[in-house]
Amino acid sequence: MKEELVKKRKELMDRVEAIRADYRRGLDADSEERAVQLENRETLYEIERVCLEEIAKIDEQLKVLG
Repeated sequence: MKEELVKKRKELMDRVEAIRADYRRGLDADSEERAVQLENRETLYEIERVCLEEIAKIDEQLKVLG
């Protein structure tokens, strides 16, 4: 079980890092592409929030498991 939690945590952290890398790339110079990126930002923020919440839960479970 602990191995599964660690694996899931890594998958979630990889997803968060990918989202953060996307933020660092900034917005495209093309106005149409930029509009799409801005629309997607809200979704990315929510995915990041949910991932971080799940990571916190996994961390608590790992503490209990020792």
